[in-house]
Order: sequence, then C-alpha cells, then structure tokens
Amino acid sequence: MIYKKKGLPQEDELVMCTVTSVQPHGVFALLDEYDSKSGMIHISEIAPGRIRNIRDYVVEGKKIVCKILRINLEKGHIDMSLRRVNERERRGKTDEIKQEQIAEKILEAVAEKLKLDVKKLYEELLTKTKSSKLFPLFEEIASGDVSLEQFVNKEVADELTAVVQQRIKKPEVEIRGHIKLRSFAPDGIEVIKAALKKAEDIAKEAMQIRYQGAGDYKIILKAEDYKTAEKLLKQSVDAATEHMIKHKGEAEFVRQEA
Repeated sequence: MIYKKKGLPQEDELVMCTVTSVQPHGVFALLDEYDSKSGMIHISEIAPGRIRNIRDYVVEGKKIVCKILRINLEKGHIDMSLRRVNERERRGKTDEIKQEQIAEKILEAVAEKLKLDVKKLYEELLTKTKSSKLFPLFEEIASGDVSLEQFVNKEVADELTAVVQQRIKKPEVEIRGHIKLRSFAPDGIEVIKAALKKAEDIAKEAMQIRYQGAGDYKIILKAEDYKTAEKLLKQSVDAATEHMIKHKGEAEFVRQEA
C-alpha cells in the first residue's frame, strides 16, 4: 500500500495487520497502515475462552483486524487485541482497506500512462485536496462534487477523472423495511396497487418494492446519503399509508435494521 499513516495509532483504533510471528503465548504483527510499526497480541487477546493451539486462530502471513489496547510511548510497544473486534468492525475495516487499494491501483494506472511518479502524485493529491485518503476523494470525483483541475494540471485532472468515473460508482446507502397493507374494500387489490404506486412515484428509481406474501411488501431504498434516503422513505410510506386510510384500509410499516 502507498497509503501510510504517520506517528502511532490511537488507543481503541482498528488497524489492519499482517501476522509475522506466532509464539506459544502471543502473536507479533506488522501494522499495515503504519510504516515499520509492529505490535503484539497476548494469547488472552486472541479469542475468548481457553486456547489449546494458537495456530488454530492465526498463522504467519495472515491479515487480521486488531484493536489497539495500549501504547508505551517510551518503549514504542503496542499491545493489541483480536478478540475485541466484532464482525461488523472487522468487515468495515476490511472494506475500507480494499477501497483504498482500488483507489491506489487507479492512481498507479494513471501515473504509468502519463509517465509520472505515483508516490509524488499521491502526495500532491492528498496535500492539495486536504484529503486523508484517496477513495473518499475519488467518490467525490465520481459524483461530480469535486473538480481536480483546481489542484493538478489539466492533463492529469482529465485522465484521472475519466478513469475514476469509469471505475468507481457514486456513493450509495441502502435502507430497508416492510409495509403491510390490508384493504376491506371490494376492489381491495386495486386499492393496494394504487397505494404502492403512490410510494413508487415519490421515490421513483431509488425504490424497489417486493411482494413477500400475505399483504407484506419489502421496501428497499437507495440514495447518495442517509438523510436523503430517510426523507424519501418517510414520504413514500406516508403517501401509501394515507391512501390506504382514505380508502378504509390499513398500513403498518416496520423498519428493517441493518
């Protein structure tokens, strides 16, 4: 990785590591995001419960996500934990690293094509845009929120923007829920169809509605950010609910947690 953080990590920070040595009572690992920094994981911090064979959990060369426990500034010792990282945290950190690697490959391809030093281009981009990482910057470029011409020369800006917009999708969030619709009218099916149509007309292509059975419909809504997604969801559900009540029906919405 080109991306390296300066200094030392903070306590409770999540870090991607590469296992370098497995000992009977602990594990040593390099911190991938911190140049030449390494830490130790005591056997008690590998996994909950009694560990009979530490190699059932870690081996040399394995990539693992750890949490920083303590840092001894005088000695430079870094104590870490593997067992205190939950699945959501592990997945989030892994995705973050993968995204940055994708961004770096894009930058490497552009630098090679334009015969530029990739590390100098990397530093120039982050310094001038005041960004801490490439991928979030590239997301803003993909969505059209950032123009690179004010930071780098036109040739680099045009080439990099073209590649980024081709290979990186616009940022997107997804929220889900279930809406149950009941109608007691003779034309109840038509009433329900009209209610769903009102919901779809508000969110348009951002929303998907899937029939689950017994009057239950799954709603999947995607948008650029949670604020927009929540607003569209509320407006859509309210429109469907109002239509059902107006036609003497019932509507119940339940949010599905991520």
